[in-house]
Amino acid sequence: MSRNRKPGTVSIIPNLNIIDIAEEGKGVGKADELVIFVDKAVPGDVADVRIVKKKKNFAEAVIESLNKASVLRTDPFCQHFGTCGGCKWQHMEYDAQLKFKHKNVEAALQRLAKIDTAGMEPILGSAENKYYRNKLEYTFSNKRWLNKEDIIERGVLEDEPGTEGPDSALEMNALGFHVPLRFDKILDIQHCYLQAEPSNTIRNSVRTYALENSMSFYDLRNHEGSLRNLIIRTSSTGEVMVVVVFAYVSQEQADGLMEHLKLNFPAITSLLYIINQKKNDTIFDQEVITYSGRDYIFEEMDGLKFKIGPKSFYQTNSDQAHELYKITKEFAGFSGNELVYDLYTGAGTIANFVAGNVKQVIGIEYVPTAIEDAKFNSQLNKIDNTIFYAGDMKDILTREFIAAHGKPDVVITDPPRAGMHADVVARLLEMEADKIVYVSCNAATQARDLALLKDKYEALRIKPVDMFPHTQHVENVVLLKFAGSAV
Repeated sequence: MSRNRKPGTVSIIPNLNIIDIAEEGKGVGKADELVIFVDKAVPGDVADVRIVKKKKNFAEAVIESLNKASVLRTDPFCQHFGTCGGCKWQHMEYDAQLKFKHKNVEAALQRLAKIDTAGMEPILGSAENKYYRNKLEYTFSNKRWLNKEDIIERGVLEDEPGTEGPDSALEMNALGFHVPLRFDKILDIQHCYLQAEPSNTIRNSVRTYALENSMSFYDLRNHEGSLRNLIIRTSSTGEVMVVVVFAYVSQEQADGLMEHLKLNFPAITSLLYIINQKKNDTIFDQEVITYSGRDYIFEEMDGLKFKIGPKSFYQTNSDQAHELYKITKEFAGFSGNELVYDLYTGAGTIANFVAGNVKQVIGIEYVPTAIEDAKFNSQLNKIDNTIFYAGDMKDILTREFIAAHGKPDVVITDPPRAGMHADVVARLLEMEADKIVYVSCNAATQARDLALLKDKYEALRIKPVDMFPHTQHVENVVLLKFAGSAV
């Protein structure tokens, strides 16, 4: 099936049919029982591919010659496609993306949980597949990723992309996203299609100001430099939050950049900064300093207002989050008298969203600041039938806790990508709620948990929801009914 050019050189596999697409945006083909992952290939392509890495059961390859283009293929809209780690499926038509996401969820539930998916409902696509995010985090670095065009321009043809060799140190400064598998290399982003204006204009203005004023960009290896991260949040209410994360900076430099933002972007509702000199980028344990405006912005959903701070968790696709929560509420089928446990409640968004349809909601979340947001959001919306607890789920959700608060009629659980701890699954099996609505951002770990819950629960409804167009990520909502319930 393959042919070698010369002994010791790479293999070329001619006319490989691409039959599927993998999570990392790579097309999948088979040759002599070997599974081959092909970079930037689309199901339906027929191509000569060059093997670049080979293992026992699979290989990785690149396209040498595209002999037949798939009808599902489309031109990528972003100049950074192929280097940036995001939007890896944008070379495939959106309807086709939905088809493969639906298929991936279905396969995970069948293979890992042995669930009959014959009645699985069609995936809900996102009405907007560009500029749909309400939050982006950028990184400053003095180690800019150089693409092939950069290298040719500098005459460094013998080096691989990503090499250093600029005309000046300033040309190596970048503000953008990490290059996949290179923690210290940042792709300088000119225009990102994920977040609407003024996001791009603010980011580019910050970069220009920093370069013109000789502010040092962070060195990710040596932990030096003044500028570290930039966070931009927008909301459906038109409010904007900008958080500049500095490292080793003088107060004069910090004030200069913040004043620049204040004067040039009056639309910024919340202008904040943080001094983070730790070895990692997390800000949850860092002091947030308000330079101008409020220390939060507001989001609205279904008539409810939500306070969003710099450390708050909120679904990054606001419009599609509303659709996800409507499906969650519909699956639960509330009559108005239910006691609901909302596990992994975050900032209490789902808890507050369903509170008007039930007797009481009890939310549990690991992050204390998120619970404070949840309580505030209940007060803000004059909701008085929610109770929130902060702590590790497996430690909070005990037999004593259930005895004190009552056995829930419905459990809503929306865990992180790792899924639920085995102790939490065991507790759900013990408490025997009539219904469980399981919302997940990872079909594989959801399927693992559903396999354990099958001892007492039957899956009644399944519906995937696309929150992140042009990526492999997909949410999935499953309604489970307790076997002994009359529901």
